[in-house]
This record gives sequence, structure tokens and C-alpha cells, in this order.
Amino acid sequence: MPKLSVIVACHNVQDFVPTTLRSLARNAGPETEFILVDDRSTDATGEILGRAEGELPNARVIRHDTNMGISQARNTGIDAARGDYLTFLDGDDWYAPGYLDALTEAIETIDVDYVRTDHVQSNAKRRTVVRAPAPRRGVPISPRDAITPADRKTMVDYPFVWAGAYRRSLFEDGLRFQTHLRTAEDRVFCWQLQLRAKSFASVGLLGVFYRRGVTTSLTQIKDDRQLDFIPAHDLILKEVMEDRESERFLPKIVRTYCAMIAFHAANSERYDADAARRLKQESSAALRRFPPQLLERTLVAMGEERGRVLRRLLGRGRRAA
Repeated sequence: MPKLSVIVACHNVQDFVPTTLRSLARNAGPETEFILVDDRSTDATGEILGRAEGELPNARVIRHDTNMGISQARNTGIDAARGDYLTFLDGDDWYAPGYLDALTEAIETIDVDYVRTDHVQSNAKRRTVVRAPAPRRGVPISPRDAITPADRKTMVDYPFVWAGAYRRSLFEDGLRFQTHLRTAEDRVFCWQLQLRAKSFASVGLLGVFYRRGVTTSLTQIKDDRQLDFIPAHDLILKEVMEDRESERFLPKIVRTYCAMIAFHAANSERYDADAARRLKQESSAALRRFPPQLLERTLVAMGEERGRVLRRLLGRGRRAA
């Protein structure tokens, strides 16, 4: 049985997946399996994956009959995985040689539910190192202690699920990606990790490369699919409010949700007309779902510029409290 299962979700990535597959080959070993999920690609991706299945050690291709989205592609891989630990990779990203062995060694040595790593963003020829914002490195930490404070970047603000490895038991307990979300599914997953797991560690591994600026990426599309950040954060808000430590974490999720609304509202001209109209309406409704006094404190703490954007959504000149 493999120690590590690598789940690679692929959809219409024919220009990038050969690089991805070469990086998998440089990380292949007897204790690593590769689960390549073709989410009903309409280009040559499926053919490329088919050839890889016969050439890449311990590789399996699973094909969806219809396009179901990245969340279901990852869930399909989770259900098929046999490893003690799972990790994820998108079909247009890649690994440095030896990264997966180091990742497996880290989670086994520190003995935690999951580890998170740093990563490298690749935008054309520019490379940028992005660090996981954990309070400490290389030692077990309670995931709940890495959610706050509200006014600083924490692990719930690092929504890169492929930058890490996860013990199988987390998924046996029901953790999955939300298939109705077309975007922001990683943010829900990361919050649920922090609330549900018992231990994690941040390790300074640099070996996963994230390709930014791909035109087919959902992060580059400006229609109503981007608005799924609203139901995604509603899910997080609901879980936090039902949590035994809701008072501890509510300021963080409210501030995060407000920051997301302010960001999208400030860039609403990039959306088509229908999406921009929905953004305004649904953002206004979301703000009114927050505890009023906490919302008012949050608006003050976020500063004049973002506070003005959010107050405008609540009604020009109107205070939330």
C-alpha cells in the first residue's frame, strides 16, 4: 500500500499538463501513487493522461463522464486514494524533484493530522515565494490557535490546499470539498481543517509551483461564478456560529468576509452587468446577516477606504449599528 496519494485534478490543461507529469515522474517512488482525474476535458488532456498512465509508475487515470468541477474531481480522487496521507495538485502546476519524499517525511516525523508548506508562485518568468502564515514552524500546533487574531493574516487566509499533506483519517471523518461551489471551495476546506483537526505543523518546504495568470483559471473569469465566494463564506460563518468557541472565531470570519466583499465591490467594474448587480444585492444581504455590533466594530477597524465601500452597500451614510 502507498504512503502518499497525489490527487491531480485536470480539465483542459493540454498546454501545461506535460510539465506537471514530468514533475510527477521526478517524484515517483514505490510508496507514492498518482491519481489523475480527467474532469471531462474537451482538448487533448485526456489523451496525454492516457499515455501517462502506462508510463508513470503507480499512476491511475479516472475519467468523469461529465464536467463536474474541481471539487468533485478532488473528491473522486479522495475516494480512490489508498495512501496513509493525501495531497493535491492542479493539472497546470508542478513539483520540484524530491518534494514529495520530503513532504511525506515531514508529516510522519512531526506526527500531526496535516502539514502545510510554503509555495512558489510562477507568473510568466517571475517567481515569488509565498510563506504559510503559521505562528511557529516545524512543531505541532493546535489548528484553532492559528485562526486568530482577526486583524492579522493567519492560516485560514492561506487557501492553497495543494500546499500540504493530510492524514487519511481526516477524510474518513467526512471532510470533502463542496461540489456546489465553483470558486472559493479551498477557503471552506481550510476553515474546516482548522476547526476540525487536532494538530498540524507548518514546514518550510519549497517545492510546489503554482502557475498564476492562466486565462482558463476560474480566478481570471469575471462572471457570476466568482460570486460563489458569498455562499462559501456563508458556510464558514454557519460552522463558526455553531462551534463551541464561536465567540473566539466570529471576529475573524466576519472581518474576512467583509474584506472579501470590499475587494469584489471595489472591482465590480470588471464583472458583466448581471454579475455586478448580483454582487451588490447579495453583498448587501450578507452584511446584514452579521451580528450588528460586531459588524460595526469591524467596519471601524478595517479603515476608512474599505469601511466606506461596505457602508455604501449597507446604504449611503447608514451605520450598521
